[in-house]
Amino acid sequence: MTLPSEPSFQKLQFYVTTGYSCGYLPNRLAQSLIATPQHLIDANVYSSLIQQGFRRSGKFAYRPHCENCQACIPVRILLQAFSPNRSQKRAYKQHRSLSTTILPVDFYEEHFALYSAYQKARHATEPENQSELSAQDEKPQQDEAEQYRSFLCQSNVESVLVEFRENGQLKMVSVIDIVLDGISAVYTFYNINDAHSSFGTYNILWQAEWAKSLNLPYLYLGYWIKDSQKMAYKQNYKPLEMLIDGEWLIQKTT
Repeated sequence: MTLPSEPSFQKLQFYVTTGYSCGYLPNRLAQSLIATPQHLIDANVYSSLIQQGFRRSGKFAYRPHCENCQACIPVRILLQAFSPNRSQKRAYKQHRSLSTTILPVDFYEEHFALYSAYQKARHATEPENQSELSAQDEKPQQDEAEQYRSFLCQSNVESVLVEFRENGQLKMVSVIDIVLDGISAVYTFYNINDAHSSFGTYNILWQAEWAKSLNLPYLYLGYWIKDSQKMAYKQNYKPLEMLIDGEWLIQKTT
């Protein structure tokens, strides 16, 4: 891996985790490449790392590093050319009454309650972001609140929490990183008991509009995995740039 020549980058070290159960594809072992030490990974350093396919989980910067699998492909929306399709426009219109508040990254009891309910309802059989949590060497029996704190309430880069409410009721929360050339969608959770809601789609469109208002060209969506239902939806946001052999290219994902 080639890093920029700035002194901070030259001091970074990288190690590969031991194998752990893949959170996205069944019957596979995954590994992650971890950038250390954490205290050197500030907003500027992370901005360069994310351009090379890294993501953040808590204070850990990582990217997939599986020996026999390259299914995880970093993707980002090219915002200048992005135009939502008809169904996406419907989702945006459906939830346009949501109010937003941008908050500092911290632990909020109301957010944690929504997160806990989201996890139990949507991922009863397997923990969401299992690969990220394994990258942090999290213990399987770790207390849920502690896990939530380390996963979403800690950051050594420029990050914010965005809460979405309807008539004062919390409906959705997003953790977002701000990097030099865009914003990065870290994680979003929402009330899934609202029938016929399209919170996930609305959220991506909201983030795209917010990034545009900041004059930033990209919305980083993490990894696209063709054979994972949880991750394949990202192909619906076009034009989508994919990091292939170290170069960001617009790809057809159909």
